[in-house]
Amino acid sequence: MNKKSQLPIYLGIAIAIGILIGSSFNFKNRANSIFKSNNEEAKIKRLIDYIQYDYVDDVDTESLLDGAIDQIVNKLDPHSVYFNKKDFASNNEQMQGNFHGIGIQFIINKDSIVVTKVLEGAPSKKAGVKAGDRILMANNDTISGIKLKDEDVMGILKGESDTEVKLSIYRKSEDKIIEINLKRGDVPITSVSTYYMLSDTIGFIKVDRFARTTYNEFKIALDNLLGKGMKKLVLDLRDNPGGYMDIANEIADEFLEDDKLIVFTKNKKGEIDKDFATEKGDFENGQVYILINENSASASEIVAGALQDNDKGTIVGRRSFGKGLVQETMGLGDGSAIRLTTARYYTPTGRSIQKPYDLSHSDEYFEKFSKRYESGELISADSIKVNDSLKKITEKGKVVYGGGGIIPDVFVAIDTTQFIEKKYANAAFLNQFAFDYVDNNRNKLENKSLSEFISSFDEDDKILNDYLKKIDIKMLVSDHKRNILKRYIKANIAQYLFDDIGFSKVLQEDDKMIDKVFELENIE
Repeated sequence: MNKKSQLPIYLGIAIAIGILIGSSFNFKNRANSIFKSNNEEAKIKRLIDYIQYDYVDDVDTESLLDGAIDQIVNKLDPHSVYFNKKDFASNNEQMQGNFHGIGIQFIINKDSIVVTKVLEGAPSKKAGVKAGDRILMANNDTISGIKLKDEDVMGILKGESDTEVKLSIYRKSEDKIIEINLKRGDVPITSVSTYYMLSDTIGFIKVDRFARTTYNEFKIALDNLLGKGMKKLVLDLRDNPGGYMDIANEIADEFLEDDKLIVFTKNKKGEIDKDFATEKGDFENGQVYILINENSASASEIVAGALQDNDKGTIVGRRSFGKGLVQETMGLGDGSAIRLTTARYYTPTGRSIQKPYDLSHSDEYFEKFSKRYESGELISADSIKVNDSLKKITEKGKVVYGGGGIIPDVFVAIDTTQFIEKKYANAAFLNQFAFDYVDNNRNKLENKSLSEFISSFDEDDKILNDYLKKIDIKMLVSDHKRNILKRYIKANIAQYLFDDIGFSKVLQEDDKMIDKVFELENIE
């Protein structure tokens, strides 16, 4: 069936489902809504039956319904989303913070399944799987050399806890094939990617998203750093797209005194729900710097806004994304779900930081980087547009603004010198180069500590020059660009060897926001 003939059916189902979904939005009257037999429910069921049994061609009604529901939900606001069964299950794993499997990260390299990381505490770690291992077979099924995709491999290796997997592995470093038997188990998906001390008294925690396990991970990191003498904390929320609101509130609570307002929400009926700090905060007396950028959104903005409005700490960076809408996930009974906007949230001073949106130009809403770069606001704080009618004053007299993101207390411009032409720093090629280098030198590299690696990496530029030869470029125009590219190569190699902490510490060598924190602290 071609797309043209499918269109009337598609629109018809969309209209019918629109009636169905629309009748459910008045939550107070749900008892009298679609969940009881009524005309709307009968109408859509009849439509599906007609298509399924009487339409001239065979139609995948499930796919048709997915598309129709998606089309409707997209017309509500930029953050209401429909998930089909497959996408919802995948999203749920990320946000719940765990899945069932063997606990590895891998890449498909030349049709080989190569382990790049073995997760701590996972079944694969306990069974002796190592980074660099090639998985040839799983339960007597060949998975090497047959052009599988990532999702195919994950489908084979994931499964219910306590189910057995027999792996046949080629270990390149020892040039031998090893048979490993293990049982699948719970595998954590971490959302606090790195934490360590920046100095004797300043700690650093990077939070990638606000998943169900994030607060527990954050507490482990916080307690660890406090045990190392941390007095001040840099909380990195750059590129953090958000997540669960209650988790953001718990983290904000660690910094705020009892009964301080964290955030409040207001729904379509005008009902207000307030969240306050409790007595449990472990860093109420510590100083905190929050790093944000143009990709920090939602729950990240709740934390930043709560601390800024309560005159706690210093927000460093660039204006955040500007998402002030609250979503609730609602299952549709078949494994699919909608994440529906049910309220707006406001910072303690009463600011809505939701940026304006026009559904007729929804693509522009997410083109955040290009638009902000063109406007100059990523380069200069003076280019950030503010609306005086949305101005608020904190208890200590700080001026803050609503209307589109959290404006930092201390602005740090984007470093345009970090932009390297694609011909020099193609991400896929650079990542492949880093993998090949580690794979061919693993025995030598694994004997080095992270500090040794950072201090001694490529002192004669041999690795950098090898990379340039592979991309058929003899030399970069300037030493500055060579140094930037060398740092990218170094960071990618460090990630394969030392995980996210290696990647972070290498890039930290020229991190303008960290430099600004040190400047504020008068640290050379």
